Amino acid sequence: MSSSPAIIVTGAAGNLGAAVVRELARGSAPLVLMERSAEKLEALVASLPAGVEVLSIAGTDMTSQEACEAAVARAIAKFGAVGGLANTVGGFAMAPVAKALAQWDAMLTGNARTALAISAAVLPAMQAARQGRIVHVAALAGQKASAGMAAYAASKAALLRLTEAIAEEYRKDGITANCVLPGVIDTPPNRAAMPKADTSTWVAPEAIARLIAFLLSAEGGVVTGGAIPATGVPAVSA
Repeated sequence: MSSSPAIIVTGAAGNLGAAVVRELARGSAPLVLMERSAEKLEALVASLPAGVEVLSIAGTDMTSQEACEAAVARAIAKFGAVGGLANTVGGFAMAPVAKALAQWDAMLTGNARTALAISAAVLPAMQAARQGRIVHVAALAGQKASAGMAAYAASKAALLRLTEAIAEEYRKDGITANCVLPGVIDTPPNRAAMPKADTSTWVAPEAIARLIAFLLSAEGGVVTGGAIPATGVPAVSA
């Protein structure tokens, strides 16, 4: 078993998830990588530096607390303890309010229920160890909805409220819970979808990953219940 508690990363092979994994791989904590696609997960693990301790878990139903508990149990069986969770799972869809009901359940399930299921699964182990760090990826839309984002924004708002509740309920157990709130992340899919957009304030996944890594660290324990914007500023010419 490892001398350091493991960190779980969900959505590990996504554009942001993979950046988080690579950033955390620079540290000493073993990594538990959860991803729907076994093929993408295998490719990610193959790209990591030699010596990184990894447990790959593919295909977990992230909407099921029981399935998430089984994944956490595997992590504890291999590494002895789980000290961190970086939850990057989520989805996006747009529709006007009059048509938003068609997206409502999918957005609440994909963005909020999944966060609740994995949080509820990992919290007992953290509580027993009297330490833990939980970081969820929400969005600025969770604080203020834009046109066409009723269902999406509501789901991200639910994630913010969930994070605040975790922070308050588990503060006495040495557990922190925070959200990061990206605007637009600078990824190939976003550039393809918005070819004419002003990308000057788009934030690289690697920059957000460094913020998440800080919140997962011992030093990050100073922050809990936070909703931290990760929106960048325009580049300034010299």
